[in-house]
Amino acid sequence: MLQLRPNCECCDRDLPPESTAALICSFECTFCRDCALGPLAGRCPNCGGELVARPRRPPDKLARHPASTQRIRKPQGCAPAA
Repeated sequence: MLQLRPNCECCDRDLPPESTAALICSFECTFCRDCALGPLAGRCPNCGGELVARPRRPPDKLARHPASTQRIRKPQGCAPAA
């Protein structure tokens, strides 16, 4: 089950479970649309994988399977993709 991480690893923007601005790689690294499509050019800076839209969990399922509250952030932010 996806963790639905609560923030962008680059800029720390809040990304609630219902957000359409969250993109993830296959390892669930999570970024906001602005960072993912801007400096990261659609590639995860951690694994090099493609960043795609994060699925949204139906609200009635969030009560039983809540989103993660653990924030992961790169202190240095994200460098532009090479």
